[in-house]
Amino acid sequence: MNNRTKDNNAQEYYTIDLLHIAKVLWSKAWAIVLVGLLAAGAAFGYASFAIAPTYSASIMLYVNNSSISLGNTSFSISASDLAASQSLVNTYSEILNNRTTLERVIDKTGVPYTYKQLSGKIKAAPANETEIMRVTVTTTDPYEAAEIANCIAEVLPMRISEIIDGASMEVVDSAVPNLSKVAPSITSYTMVGLLLGILISAAVVVVFALLDDTIHDEEYILNNYSFPILAKIPDLTNSGGKHYSYYYQKKGKETPGEGG
Repeated sequence: MNNRTKDNNAQEYYTIDLLHIAKVLWSKAWAIVLVGLLAAGAAFGYASFAIAPTYSASIMLYVNNSSISLGNTSFSISASDLAASQSLVNTYSEILNNRTTLERVIDKTGVPYTYKQLSGKIKAAPANETEIMRVTVTTTDPYEAAEIANCIAEVLPMRISEIIDGASMEVVDSAVPNLSKVAPSITSYTMVGLLLGILISAAVVVVFALLDDTIHDEEYILNNYSFPILAKIPDLTNSGGKHYSYYYQKKGKETPGEGG
């Protein structure tokens, strides 16, 4: 009795048959691919029709870094000190995203945005780690984006000169409307939809395969239990023997007559 209990306890663990899962995935490969294609089509439609395309326009401003005074403190920056120049770009970026600066841009352009909304559409960063500041505006209208960017090129230098004595900026390159959209990427959305569809459908198939406790063949019993197989019942309906199929066809034909 004790030995049998120990044997049962030893068998109380769950094993994952990777070969069985691979067979199930292969048998359901058509469904997995179909779900992936449907998901890719849905992602394509969403990116094409549900998301408004966005366009960007950029200006380039040279940061004058010869001599600057801030309050009672003055300091000079050499032309080779790129780290300090980039620090100035970060300072100017904060001034650009200030409420007063953006409200001036809104008043000049007449765009229907609050200063917080407009701030989310503007990005400023050093261009290739130089003293040049690149300001990029992204909106749903390419002409509006160019108009806002060029207005920033007018407002920002004056705003900086009001705050920092001796600071100045020069326009290196003005903005022009760019009719090539920057987002959304239909190809990226479609590929992500395809991969997600395949992965999710494959995961569902694997979960159902793991939860399936149906005994499909004698190998399942041998691999999961220590009981011997005494007999095997043949599948008469799917058997290749003609006498079995003939018997069931004849039996099916005789059944309605017997009931009459």
